Amino acid sequence: MSQNQNKSPDDVVIVEGLRTPFAKADTKLKNVHPAELGRVALKELIEKTNLDVNVIDEVIIGNTGSPSDAVNISRVVALNAGVPQRVPAYTVHRNCASALESIADGYERIKSGTSECIIAGGTESMSQMPLVFSKEFTKIFSELGSARTTGQRLHALGSLLKADLQQVVELVTTGPMQSSPYKPRVSIIEGLTDPFVGKNMGETAELLAKEFHITREEQDAFALASHQKAVVAQKNGNLAKEITPVFLPPQFKEVVAEDVGPRESQSLEALKKLKPIFDRRNGTVTAGNACPITDGAAMLILMKRSKAQALGYKPIAKIRSYAFAGLEPERMGLGPVYSTPIALKRAGLTLKDIGLIELNEAFAAQVLACTRAFASDEFAQKKLDLPQKVGEVDPSILNVNGGAIALGHPVGATGTRLVLTVMKEMQRRNVQFGLATLCIGGGQGGAMIIENEG
Repeated sequence: MSQNQNKSPDDVVIVEGLRTPFAKADTKLKNVHPAELGRVALKELIEKTNLDVNVIDEVIIGNTGSPSDAVNISRVVALNAGVPQRVPAYTVHRNCASALESIADGYERIKSGTSECIIAGGTESMSQMPLVFSKEFTKIFSELGSARTTGQRLHALGSLLKADLQQVVELVTTGPMQSSPYKPRVSIIEGLTDPFVGKNMGETAELLAKEFHITREEQDAFALASHQKAVVAQKNGNLAKEITPVFLPPQFKEVVAEDVGPRESQSLEALKKLKPIFDRRNGTVTAGNACPITDGAAMLILMKRSKAQALGYKPIAKIRSYAFAGLEPERMGLGPVYSTPIALKRAGLTLKDIGLIELNEAFAAQVLACTRAFASDEFAQKKLDLPQKVGEVDPSILNVNGGAIALGHPVGATGTRLVLTVMKEMQRRNVQFGLATLCIGGGQGGAMIIENEG
């Protein structure tokens, strides 16, 4: 194995990164628009680095919620953060890896020579994902809006009242889960359900728990460790170095300065009391050993090395490689095992060379299944077409500051958070190579390998 440590002026480097605190949905950041979350992260990153916004070639931001008042949210974030109007911006969507896709796109633009400075990141407010009204209800609202006479308005209002009454009757007689032609659909639930196999993300985790014989006790222990590591990282200031505070509207006096999620009081006893939520009879996945629905944003500055040098920046990390891979949608949680060996091959490395790993904790069962699949010759031969296992994952280098079970998983922002977190920790520990990887709803995996510039 050869490790090319030569620095080329054409390398794609990360100059700096910053994120907002991550907050469980419907808590501290629930009233902050995702475009505002993105603006805060980007504006503070620009100020922290004293970046001349006129050198930015493009802004690329991941987002999955696509708010109707900011459909191309990247452009809205960029303009509100003070990026010049002449700088183009676009939004990317690859489910959980949207913000990793933004970095990959930026990498390709710089590598191709079309750009020298890219803002890449992600933003998401899962609190603000809307209800979706049915065609029947939409038709009634349309009739009400287009009514020209009092009689037409009364007819439309009567239809609306009848629909409301019908909903109440159905809720009383058949329960809230019964489908109704008038019942609004929860977009976040639909979005977290795979349309190809009809399973939600929690059900895919249950499948992996069964196939890899992962017990409830193992999952709860993993979840507890995530909280414990995150609490330590908050106390020692490790996480604070990647976070910028968010001042809350409308008065902008209250501030959120750290992640809302890590629990110092978390215990195995408390986790054991939680009931399974996806397979209530035989399941092992609970709200405690799964990541919470979350709000937050994260941003990075990518540059061509020669551009960074010309501007006087000392890069923190170099992007060595990235990869995306597909797999069965019902086993989407194993995505990191499929994408990582491709990224390793492209980087000329093996898993043994990686000193720190950030593997997104969508579910404890999913992460544990990945570690077992990584270490399995049989899995490598049958599923990856490799002669032997990818490698053993050392628990001591995995999610050392806690993961999404404690910190949260704002779907459109997590990919950037993983790269940012591993980059900062590599810098602190003087580790040469780091891996950021995650599973992707719909049956994909994403991975990115970065090298410390220290």
